[in-house]
Amino acid sequence: METWSERHLNKGIRQGRLEGRLEGLEEGRKESALHMLTRLLSKRFGPLDEAVQARLQAASLAELEAWADRLLEADTLAEVFQMQ
Repeated sequence: METWSERHLNKGIRQGRLEGRLEGLEEGRKESALHMLTRLLSKRFGPLDEAVQARLQAASLAELEAWADRLLEADTLAEVFQMQ
């Protein structure tokens, strides 16, 4: 029979595994969005300079998604990154 401390330890391990999986999924979504946005920006505006690449790498998933939305209407690369 499990002791109280073993039950809590096992619960903590399960919780940690779940959190790790969720973080992995989120990171995978970000990497996928980063890859797709980089491809689309390059196709539309040509090769991306190091500053733009660094900005994309440092962005959150929410930022990448917002920039992808703006890409549809932007006439310039600068317009993609402008705050609204």
